Parts: sequence; C-alpha cells; structure tokens
Amino acid sequence: MAGRSSTNDSLTHLSAVRAGSDELNVIIETPKGSRNKFDYDEEYGLFKLGGVLAAGAVFPYDFGFVPSTVGGDGDPLDVLVLMDEPAFTGCLVPARLIGVIVAEQTEGGRTTRNDRLIAVAANSRNHHDVRSLDALHGNLVDEIEHFFVSYNMAKGKQFQPSGRFGADRAREIVDEANARFREHRAATPDLRP
Repeated sequence: MAGRSSTNDSLTHLSAVRAGSDELNVIIETPKGSRNKFDYDEEYGLFKLGGVLAAGAVFPYDFGFVPSTVGGDGDPLDVLVLMDEPAFTGCLVPARLIGVIVAEQTEGGRTTRNDRLIAVAANSRNHHDVRSLDALHGNLVDEIEHFFVSYNMAKGKQFQPSGRFGADRAREIVDEANARFREHRAATPDLRP
C-alpha cells in the first residue's frame, strides 16, 4: 500500500463551484474556536498541524480553502465561513459567497496578494438571510480583519487589508483563481487527471 495519496486524488482538485449552483465547495482546515491551525498537505492527502495560536486566541469562524483555485500567494484561495456550529477539519461545506477582504501579506520582505473570501454555509439557519458583508451585524468585518492582522503579526508577517467588496467581486476573484489553477494544471502534465 502506498504511503502517499496521488495528487490527482487531492482535495485541491475538487470543483471550486458546486455543479448546478452558485455555491462554493469549501474544505475546512481549521474549525471555529480552535487554537490549532491546520493545513492541508497535498503531497500526503492529509491535514497537518501548521501552528498553534497564542493562549486566548482562537479562530473566530471556520477557515478553509476553495479547491481548484490558485490565489496570488500560490495557494488555494482562503475562505472564512460563517456557520451555526463549528465543522471539523476536512469537512466539505457548500457555501454562499457574501464578499471579500482584499489584502496583501508581507513576509521576509516579499509581498503577495492574499485575499480572504467571506462566505456563509449554505445550510446555515443563523445566517440564512445574509447575502452581503453589509448584512453582517455591527463591526464583525472589522473584527475579522483585526483577527487576520493580529494572527499574522504573531507569526512575524504583515497582513494589510486594502478593501472590502461584495459577492460579485468575490466571485470574480474565485473565477480568476480557478482559471489560474486550470492553466497551471494544463502546463504541469503530472497534475492532469
């Protein structure tokens, strides 16, 4: 039995958008309330512990990625999902985009684009009416931005939000990242199914 999964069997190769709908496929890496940050290891087809947040710090919502996308940092697009209860690491969550925090991340003098999509779980009862960032209560988007700024600062990185946009711009970002994924896959023979 092989010790590693095939790249073709990878979670990152699922469709970005659910067939027959506008919902995203989101793979949860880190559940809401977790101090542990998990990362998907495509080589092994498993989730690994990527780090631990400082005492008292936890992920405010479920955090994961959109498969079959390549963002400005070379990784699948990041997405924060508002849900009624935390999911679990590796859970596939159908989600509705409501917006995006456009941002740059700097580490070691190198700056890359590293946006944060914001979505609502398709089956959410608490957020079933939420269709835009403006529909979120109070200062929630400010708090989400603050979390990512603080989280990155603790890791020696700088996270600089530069704008907030609605679901239409968020979907454009997903479509662009999906096109980059397809181009990369076509140019890399061992990644083709």
